[in-house]
Order: sequence, then C-alpha cells, then structure tokens
Amino acid sequence: MNGSPDAAPVAGAVRAAPTVSAVPRRMRLLLGGVGGVVLVVAVVVALALPSTPNSVVEYGVVDQVAIGGLGLVLAAGVLFLGRSRLDADASGVRVRNLVVHHQVPWTAVRAVRFERSSAWGSLLLENGDEISLHALQAVDGERAVRAVEGLRALHAAARAKDPVRPPLLYDD
Repeated sequence: MNGSPDAAPVAGAVRAAPTVSAVPRRMRLLLGGVGGVVLVVAVVVALALPSTPNSVVEYGVVDQVAIGGLGLVLAAGVLFLGRSRLDADASGVRVRNLVVHHQVPWTAVRAVRFERSSAWGSLLLENGDEISLHALQAVDGERAVRAVEGLRALHAAARAKDPVRPPLLYDD
C-alpha cells in the first residue's frame, strides 16, 4: 500500500506540480477577434471592389484576390502576436515569446517574479538578466496566479534538490 498512488502524502513534504504550461488566453481571444474582423473587412472590400465606380482604374478578379490575400496575411500577422507559451518541468523552463525562444535550467533561475504593477511575469536569472514571460499575462487572473505558483513550486523543488552556491572569488 505504500507504493500506491492513493497513499496519503507525508506531512511537511513539498509536492511540486510535475509540469506547468501557460499561454495568454485572453490575449489570444482578443487577437482572434481582431484577426477575424480584419479578414471579414478584407473579404467585404474584395467582393465590393468591382462595383466601385472609378473612371480611372477598372478593378478585376486579380485585384479582388490580392485584397483577399492581403487580408489573410494581415489576419495571420495579428494571430502571430499571441503565440507566446511557457512550459516548465523539473528540468527547467522553456519560454517562447514573440520571436525569441529560451530554455533555462532551474539552476540558472534566481526567482520567479510577478509584481502587481507588471503586465506579465518574469524570470530573474543568477547572472542578473531577466527574461519576460509574455505567456503569463496579468489579465488572465487566476490562471496566471496558478501558473506562477506552479513555477515557484518547481523552482523550490529544484533548489532543494540541487542548491546553488555563489561563485568563489578566489580558489585556494
């Protein structure tokens, strides 16, 4: 019965979540709506284009396809803004922001930060650098709080397993 998954946890033992994943949910919903509006406007303009009275230029099917294609490209560009993602497990954190990717082991992380005045969370690294976590948006509310708590639990578990010593100034 000791090895069963139903066994009660030992008092005082810290159980970290095995993995943490986060995406900016509200931002993705907003960008999906904006992308849809951009696409619909482009399609309406493309369909109405041949009936537009203009004595200088005569619009045709090629122009309609070009405007529809431009609308599709613009809508895809709007959706691209919401591709941020964060995945973490016992080995470290993988961060995908807009175009930058980071893979950071827990030994390189000093703290997981999410201040009340911040729009998103961040990782404070041992070397003094800071990595923004665009997937942890303040507007996501409770989802972001749970993700930050999970990250902090994974960080604490990794630190307990392998404490980081500050570098020595002089080796004797």
